[in-house]
Amino acid sequence: MCDTMVALGNSTKDGSVLFAKNSDRQPNEPHIVIRVPRKAHEKGSRVKCTYIEIDQAPVTYEVLLLKPFWIWGCEMGCNEFGLNIGNEAVFTREKYGKDSLTGMDMVRIALERCKTSDEALHMIIDLLGQYGQGGNCGFEKKFTYHNSFLIADKTSAWVLETAGQYWAAERVEDVRSISNCLTIGSRFDLGHPELVKHAVDRGWCRGEKDFHFARCYSDRLITRFSGSKQRLAASTAGLQREKGNITVNTMKNILRSHDSRLEDRLFTGSSLKSICMHGGFLYGDHTTGSYIASLNQKNCTYWVTGSSTPCISIFKPLWLIENEDFTFSEDEEAQAVGYWKERERFFRMVLENRIADLDAYLEERDKLEREFQERVDTLDLKGSKHSDLLGIMRYAMDREKELINRTVESNKNNPASVKGNPYFKHYWKKQNSRLGE
Repeated sequence: MCDTMVALGNSTKDGSVLFAKNSDRQPNEPHIVIRVPRKAHEKGSRVKCTYIEIDQAPVTYEVLLLKPFWIWGCEMGCNEFGLNIGNEAVFTREKYGKDSLTGMDMVRIALERCKTSDEALHMIIDLLGQYGQGGNCGFEKKFTYHNSFLIADKTSAWVLETAGQYWAAERVEDVRSISNCLTIGSRFDLGHPELVKHAVDRGWCRGEKDFHFARCYSDRLITRFSGSKQRLAASTAGLQREKGNITVNTMKNILRSHDSRLEDRLFTGSSLKSICMHGGFLYGDHTTGSYIASLNQKNCTYWVTGSSTPCISIFKPLWLIENEDFTFSEDEEAQAVGYWKERERFFRMVLENRIADLDAYLEERDKLEREFQERVDTLDLKGSKHSDLLGIMRYAMDREKELINRTVESNKNNPASVKGNPYFKHYWKKQNSRLGE
């Protein structure tokens, strides 16, 4: 379960395009930050995706991938041109296919081969037609689904939603959110040539006049229980409320928001209706990574937690420059997993009610993030020296590490006590015991 948002330049305070996403996965599934350089490939070479091999491109662009550690593709990411893509699981009436390309694979392929949102849109459509979509995307248990995508560059964005081989696409005009449900209705800009005919043949509508993509193609039962409609409404309302004045902070606040019924018991209960999702229910999904991209013609700044649970995590600035210490290479998967787990152990201490004064920690966290933002805002990014950017990144990472280590050290001897209903307590005790395995 996930949520993805975009605000075009006509809706943001400074004219930048803002893209944001939470990745909701199994709680013990490390969500790692990988950077892959631009590469040239020999003619006729192939690339192994999660389940299948496909033809490799002559050149693949530099990409930043935020991904489950065991998946070849990514939940969200960007490339050297400022192209950003995130995908969502959606549940439809169409059959789920055999092992082929996953939605996450399609995201990575498009990032590695495209420069603009238009190119990426058509690339994913072509991949869907050529290879189809399918394969288990669950970590601890099997989980299959179809995919929707939010695709953005420095000036434009598209929503692409799929149901098996069928699809519809809508150009974004100002702000847009997607979640774990089909959202495109009767109006769209592009569609599979058999989209309406197939729905008519299946008896889902009478013809083009009453065709509605989401209504015709959705699996309504699974979609309902995913909590996606409530999350979609919350993120859309947050963007609409601040349209024209949307900032990085707006995106942070939305990514950190919870179902109102959970606000007074954030770490004693779970809800699939929260954008900042806390696991502990039968489905167990938890926000394992969060990401915000600020895109403009001067430069692109990325805000990444590198950790789960954005309501207690720290967003740190990242630029795709040489010698930065934030990201890991594909050969450094073990280190990337270790980075995520180091921060995850702090969250588990919060869950176990071992942090005596969480409000004090959060106050320091907010102060640090304001300081990071102020330092970024003072830069003329186009003219800033490489050393200035590195300095800000390293400062942010050092301050985060110092705060978390200090908080852990001062509370490590406090007794653990997971609170909540019996299932919630059993669930998290089991997850916590497995985290170190």
